Amino acid sequence: MVLVQRILSGDQAAYADLVRAHQVRLLRLCASLLGDATLAEDAAQEVFFKAYQALPSFRGRSSVSTWLYRIASNHCLDLLRKRRRERTESWDAFIEASGEQLHELLADSRDPADTVADRELIQRALAHLPPDYRLILTLREIEGLSYDELAGTLQCSLDAVKARLRRARQELLERLRHFLSAGSV
Repeated sequence: MVLVQRILSGDQAAYADLVRAHQVRLLRLCASLLGDATLAEDAAQEVFFKAYQALPSFRGRSSVSTWLYRIASNHCLDLLRKRRRERTESWDAFIEASGEQLHELLADSRDPADTVADRELIQRALAHLPPDYRLILTLREIEGLSYDELAGTLQCSLDAVKARLRRARQELLERLRHFLSAGSV
């Protein structure tokens, strides 16, 4: 809250500190939700601009990071709704083009986000989930938010967080079921 007060009093260096402290995580969230690095960079910049404009309304009921995640997730979901009308890659086309790579990634024991190519493949797979599922999986599994932080970011109850996360995981597992059982074939 001290940093917010410094920003509101006109300290530009304090805002730069805020951006530096949260830029990587917000960019990663935007990239995961949007599935495109260039769009993610633009979205993250817009999020920081929106946050700056909304800073006087920040009440400190949640952490600054939770507040920024909420702004970022809402902004990216808005972008996805607008983009929904555009032609996108179908799940079948994705599997046909990248199924072997996805299978190798899921079968490998190393961290699946070790390489840029792996991260891009994960983002492309997540892009086929509904935006709200993609959001909660990204915040929990990639960003490592706690259930309480998820509840604050998504503005819902702890029970709702658990239910959404369970449904999102089930949907992802359903889509990946033939890859996960392919080793037994």
